[in-house]
Amino acid sequence: MPSRNYPGPWRRTPGRLFGTGFVRLYQLTLSGFIGNGCRHFPTCSEYSYEAIARHGLWRGGWLSLFRVMRCGPGGTHGIDLVPDELGIAASPWTPWKLWRFGRKRAGEPKH
Repeated sequence: MPSRNYPGPWRRTPGRLFGTGFVRLYQLTLSGFIGNGCRHFPTCSEYSYEAIARHGLWRGGWLSLFRVMRCGPGGTHGIDLVPDELGIAASPWTPWKLWRFGRKRAGEPKH
């Protein structure tokens, strides 16, 4: 059975292994109690796993936090994929700028 998490290549650094391991532990234990009512595709835990695997524990962790915040009541819904590239605007010293990833921009079609 294929995994529901990111199958692509990623560097197995200690931080990424810790972060993805933590997300996987959540998926295997608490996720069943909380429910499967995520408003986005992929789910928040799948998004977190991929964000940490692709962008590291620091940036991926911030992306994950902001995604969970968007998922709450009154938040967004629909397809929200992990960005391929973060660019230089997403400096490790300014994690609040990661909030803009995943948000709809003016003129974009709605999914």
